[in-house]
Amino acid sequence: MFDELFQIIEDRKKDKPAGSYTAQLMDTGENLILRKIGEETLEVIFAAKDEGQQRLIEESADLIYHLWVLLSYKGVSIEQVKKELASRHKRDQ
Repeated sequence: MFDELFQIIEDRKKDKPAGSYTAQLMDTGENLILRKIGEETLEVIFAAKDEGQQRLIEESADLIYHLWVLLSYKGVSIEQVKKELASRHKRDQ
């Protein structure tokens, strides 16, 4: 699902379908995307602290989505992130 979601974000960035929240974020630019990441980060923290597991799951999904919008906006692929994580895993063993 993660690869599929990132591809949807990439497609919406390119195709800019009417009514697409992703396309709106891309068109508005980096400052809005960064603000959304900040908001979602706080919501994850609050959910983890006081709002229960389901809210934590929901807010984590929102944060991941907005982070991936930023990666796409900046031209960073999921494969690059996977490669970085794999290299860190190898160093830790």
